[in-house]
Amino acid sequence: QVHVVESGGGLVQAGSSLNLSCEVSGRTVIALAVGWFRQAPGKEREFVAAINWRGGSTRYADSVVGRFTISRANAKNTAYLSMNSLKPEDTAVYYCAARDGVATAWHGDYAYRGQGTQVTVSS
Repeated sequence: QVHVVESGGGLVQAGSSLNLSCEVSGRTVIALAVGWFRQAPGKEREFVAAINWRGGSTRYADSVVGRFTISRANAKNTAYLSMNSLKPEDTAVYYCAARDGVATAWHGDYAYRGQGTQVTVSS
């Protein structure tokens, strides 16, 4: 059984930076892809970024390109989301999820999901 646990959310001011972590346990991660998604109140869950653990290729939502960076640390079985130049519209619950196979932008493709961590950006 794969377990996914996020951490690192909080309250920050616009223009600040925040780093989220996603620890994956329960099996070897090399064949997995990890994605970050977010959901604001009253809105659909949307794709943020994803990474293929093998090779490290990434993909991003247009809204975060140039501001957010997804990465992974093999030795720690942990993926990260580094968020810079945060905006109030980035406020949401951020979810990490993992799947067998390549990274996709659809959260329904990810079988293993965390509980989420709140990110609030004040103006």
